[in-house]
Amino acid sequence: MATAGETVFDLVVLGGGPGGYATALYGASAGLRVAVVERDKVGGTCLHRGCIPAKELLETAAVYRTVSEAKEFGVLAEQPAIDFRTSQARKQKVVDQNYRGLQGLMAGRGITVVAGTGQLLPGRRVQVSGPDGTVEIAGQHVVLAAGSLPRSIPGFEVDGRVVLTSDEVLDLETLPRSVAVIGGGAIGCEFASMFADLGTQVTLLEAMPTLLPGCDEDVAAVVQRSFRRRGIAVHTGVQVHGHRPGPQGTTVAFGDGQEVQVDAVVVSVGRRPASEGLLTPGTGVQIDQRGYVVVDRWQRTGEPGVYAVGDIVATPQLAHVGFAEGIVAVKTILGEPADPVDYDRVPWCIYCQPEVAFAGLTEAAARQAGFDVVVKKDPFAGNSRARILGATEGLVKVVAERGPDGRAGRVLGVHLVGPWVTEQLGQGYLAVNWEATVDEVAAFVQPHPTLSESFGETMLALTGRGLHVG
Repeated sequence: MATAGETVFDLVVLGGGPGGYATALYGASAGLRVAVVERDKVGGTCLHRGCIPAKELLETAAVYRTVSEAKEFGVLAEQPAIDFRTSQARKQKVVDQNYRGLQGLMAGRGITVVAGTGQLLPGRRVQVSGPDGTVEIAGQHVVLAAGSLPRSIPGFEVDGRVVLTSDEVLDLETLPRSVAVIGGGAIGCEFASMFADLGTQVTLLEAMPTLLPGCDEDVAAVVQRSFRRRGIAVHTGVQVHGHRPGPQGTTVAFGDGQEVQVDAVVVSVGRRPASEGLLTPGTGVQIDQRGYVVVDRWQRTGEPGVYAVGDIVATPQLAHVGFAEGIVAVKTILGEPADPVDYDRVPWCIYCQPEVAFAGLTEAAARQAGFDVVVKKDPFAGNSRARILGATEGLVKVVAERGPDGRAGRVLGVHLVGPWVTEQLGQGYLAVNWEATVDEVAAFVQPHPTLSESFGETMLALTGRGLHVG
């Protein structure tokens, strides 16, 4: 309960990362009086140590690759070299610009930012331990959005010099000559791709049978072939057993007696929820055995008036999922109709080379769910724009439900791998989420020549009357 004269906010958000700041901005735009508790900088991991800086460095790698291959277009240039400190400075400039923009946006909507580490107390009160001591604030509603931290693995204690996580990689001043990336998921593949493009010798170690677990197998196979063709030593289905530091770098043991000597090790085995110390006893909020806050479909915890969004809950750890969950929470607070997030249909984008993007069910997941499916694949090798770009590696794959007449019907999944597919997913995402049929999507006119027309061509082929695709 609030004390006499104490300010009570309509909404207090613990954490200023994507889930937290989206919740705050959406709530403030609805007229709520909002406070955000943040121990570091608003923007969170995504803006400062994740999505934005990582993609900026991947763009640096793309520019380097473009200049290296310019002679194929008749553009003569000297072999490029990397000044990685300049690359890092540009990355930081992009991050700082976004940070200042976010600060201005929050200030413009009247959001109060309280500096410090927040802890939920009973009665929807929040204790904030900050540089100026400890204060308490109260909210009619509280949203937990504390985010996540990089996971580690036994035997690979992070020292910031030889053993790194994504946090340390994004602060490197010089590129290592060789690196072992442990984990072949989205983060691991992005770092492996970036390092390889910039001239680092990369060994990629993944415990599962293929790279990118959870992706459609045809998409993952394209990435794996591409990586090996580019000189990345890909080892799947292997466990790592530790490492032996030497005078320079370390030797990583993996698989059945295999070893690789590298300058640095990047541990990319996912992220864990930052829930430790978030709660005091008696709040009614439950945390499961893996450390995630338990919520229902409307982001409500077991404590009335307390919600949780983003990486702190056991949903896809994607910034835009946090955005969507924040909107659901605020709508629920306001008593408005809210559609819970359908996690089987959220968009995924992976920014390695070649890029990966998808929404909906993979072919294997659709069959496992009991669907009788019709599948069509269209390689970018036949796409005119891809040939112009000199980037023909990849494919479009559509998974559709087979209708009673035996023809392809409702679109269940769209899976892309190839040039700029992260910017092409929009129409596939809409097709999946609006439960469109193949016939409906095929009726839309695609511009020519574009990369995105491969999606339309695949849909036309599924109707049984394709143009360039059989």
